[in-house]
Amino acid sequence: MKTKLLALSLALILALSLAACGGKDGSSASAGGQDAADTQTSDGAQTPAETPVETVKITVAASPTPHAEILNQCVPILAEQGIELVVNEYSDYVMPNLAVEDGDEDANYFQHVPYLDDFNAERGTHLVNAAGVHVEPMGLYAGKSASLDAIPDGGKVAVPNDSTNEGRALLLLEAQGLITLKDSTKLDSTKNDIAENPKNLEFVELEAANIPANLDEVDIAAINSNYALGAGLNPVEDALVIEAADSPYVNILTVKEGNENNEAILALVEALHSDAIRDYINETFGGAVVPAF
Repeated sequence: MKTKLLALSLALILALSLAACGGKDGSSASAGGQDAADTQTSDGAQTPAETPVETVKITVAASPTPHAEILNQCVPILAEQGIELVVNEYSDYVMPNLAVEDGDEDANYFQHVPYLDDFNAERGTHLVNAAGVHVEPMGLYAGKSASLDAIPDGGKVAVPNDSTNEGRALLLLEAQGLITLKDSTKLDSTKNDIAENPKNLEFVELEAANIPANLDEVDIAAINSNYALGAGLNPVEDALVIEAADSPYVNILTVKEGNENNEAILALVEALHSDAIRDYINETFGGAVVPAF
């Protein structure tokens, strides 16, 4: 009797084991006859499934025109490399630098090296040039006076109020014979550095972004191309005079010191220096923005 019970128990255990194996095979069949982590090649061989690539995200602060527009052309280029580029627009020249210094942004793109050097010196920030991208020639634009010759004695001239761009504007005015500076090699000259002012011009110092809106309040104005474009002005067609193409004021991608060799930043630099971006700049801005690579 005991022998029969033992045999029956063994048979039951064997049946349950076979059922369990059959259930496991059934689950695999419902998943395509293979483990979820594997894929099957055309010849039936099993190969490990590819691990999804983790997306890296970088954020860049930029002036709306042309910087953000140029960066947006890099979005699909970087996406192919698993990098998500987020472009955040700023309307001034201070917050983008503070945001990078504080780590709120990974990089910014709006300024040239003289401005960056001056900003670091004044604010004690630790920002560095990651790459030069383009030049935006500064231009002189007509306000109340239709030409440079028409500017009256005591006429008003609007210039940016930050030292580097004001110096840039004064150098442009000097090149037209309107003023003479004490030192023409000094890039951060202000109106106090003017040695000769034969027309007794009055200089109105304004934040660079606000100059286009005040154009009808002055005789002429020195306007950065990004703000001119944003105001619907074409620097090539509308400016009375424009900087030469060899301007030293190359606009740069800026990062906090120590991040210039970050792989995602280097990928962004490569995208900004690509033929696709060069063609986009040339075709879109028609000389108002000039590639510097």
